[in-house]
Amino acid sequence: QVQLVESGGGLVQAGGSLRLSCAASGRTFSHYVMGWFRQAPGKEREFVTVINWSGGRTYYADSVKGRFTISRDNAKNTVYLQMNSLKPEDTAVYYCAARLTWPASYSGSTYPSGYNYWGQGTQVTVSS
Repeated sequence: QVQLVESGGGLVQAGGSLRLSCAASGRTFSHYVMGWFRQAPGKEREFVTVINWSGGRTYYADSVKGRFTISRDNAKNTVYLQMNSLKPEDTAVYYCAARLTWPASYSGSTYPSGYNYWGQGTQVTVSS
């Protein structure tokens, strides 16, 4: 089992940047594929990005491609989400999640049900 704790959320103006962190404890972090999702009020949880065990492979949602970057430091048991050029529509609670297997396809990575462990979330608010 792995425990996940997100941090780094906050209030930022449109065009600004934030870096989210997700610290993992428990079983070996490097055994897990790590993802980020987000959920805005009244909306379903939405896939943002995912990274494989070594950090060498990623998928991104089209809505964040070119603006967000996922990375991981297995020595620090932490996955990061660098968010640049933020827009008001990026406002949401951001969750990190872990799974043991790399999704067979991009679409497979987007389903929350494919992830075994979740953090509690961190709020990101982008003002216009």
